Amino acid sequence: MADPKDTELAEKVALFRYGLIAPMVQKALPRGELRKYLEQVALQLYVIPGSNRTQVAEATARDWLRNYKGGGFDALKPRARKDQGIARSLAVEVTDVLAKLKTENPTWSVRVCIREARQRNLIEESIPLPPSTVHRHLQARGLMDKAPTAPVVDRRRFAHEAANEMWMSDVMHGPHLHGHKTYLICFLDDATRIIPHAEFCLSENAAAFMPVLKQALRRRGLPQRLFVDNGANYRCHQLSVACARLGVSLIHAKPYSPQSKGKQERFFRTLRAAFLGTLKINDVKDLEDLNARLWAYVEGEYHHMHHGGLTDESPLEAWARTATHVRFPDPRVDLDEMLLMEAQRRVNQDRTISLNGKLFEVDASLMGKKVTLRFDPSKPHSPIHVYDDKVRVGDARPLDIHLNATLPRDNKSLRFSGKE
Repeated sequence: MADPKDTELAEKVALFRYGLIAPMVQKALPRGELRKYLEQVALQLYVIPGSNRTQVAEATARDWLRNYKGGGFDALKPRARKDQGIARSLAVEVTDVLAKLKTENPTWSVRVCIREARQRNLIEESIPLPPSTVHRHLQARGLMDKAPTAPVVDRRRFAHEAANEMWMSDVMHGPHLHGHKTYLICFLDDATRIIPHAEFCLSENAAAFMPVLKQALRRRGLPQRLFVDNGANYRCHQLSVACARLGVSLIHAKPYSPQSKGKQERFFRTLRAAFLGTLKINDVKDLEDLNARLWAYVEGEYHHMHHGGLTDESPLEAWARTATHVRFPDPRVDLDEMLLMEAQRRVNQDRTISLNGKLFEVDASLMGKKVTLRFDPSKPHSPIHVYDDKVRVGDARPLDIHLNATLPRDNKSLRFSGKE
């Protein structure tokens, strides 16, 4: 903290503290609501005048409220330290605990180490743990060293002003879930850092990508631009066509240039440290459970965290301020139909086709022809539409060889509707 005798700084500090406790001062909150408000205060990040800290503990906010009620605005001004000029430190046993957590979990940030130490009752709540002090002690032990930086390249930092001017999308490798590798397909709004949608999938191909995109569009509307990588899932024909029909400009990043999506990479680092770093994967039942836990974190914590790159706003606050012109798909547009996956198949002489390792039957008049199949990979039991020269001619149905053994053959009428 800078010298509190500086009148201007002292007033800025007092104003910051009052802004934080104002809802509690202006209205007598019931005990339950007060606790919830203080919990939200402790979860958020701030730019605190005269301090390198970015968070405020619940107990600290309670002290400020008590000081204000007892002495008014002036009581919120910082007092001179009695130990001025004496370096503050941590007990060796406290540092040992934090160092052990950091060594075992090198991706954890200082704040995550402190939080886990508190939650596991490894360090008493009464012991103050300023993040800057903890960082200094861990750095002295060589636990905060970063990898060598890459060669300097001339780039431009950019940021859009309004919500949905541009979305970014990328894939992050997730944890192994009961022997299966997972992939996080994620969308991020450049201007507000809102996550329109993110979902763990069992693959990172186009069939997994399109359903995630559909949910993002339904949640947060249409972006003007969609900035994506050069992977096969982003180069698929269906994505290009869907974006064109929706009036979305599809932009591909330059190859081997991950820095162009730095905001997304920053979110992934936050997610690894604050979510995956503390996730007990053996307690996760299935993919649905994993995604439910993901969204509990995104909606319950990340979207409410104040962000330095947003001039100390949270993503939700930035969205509320700039999303006045967000457009949603026309109600007349069938988004489900527009975002269906497509596959080309040639119909066998027994009028069957193969899709995703399964056999289906189509209209007998299509034998020998090349047809287009349109389907929703996220819904295995949804209809598979069959198109012949861009004209829909029915739906494919699962092959039932036992039923076919009992059906009579009628060579005069070789058509069926594709329906039971």
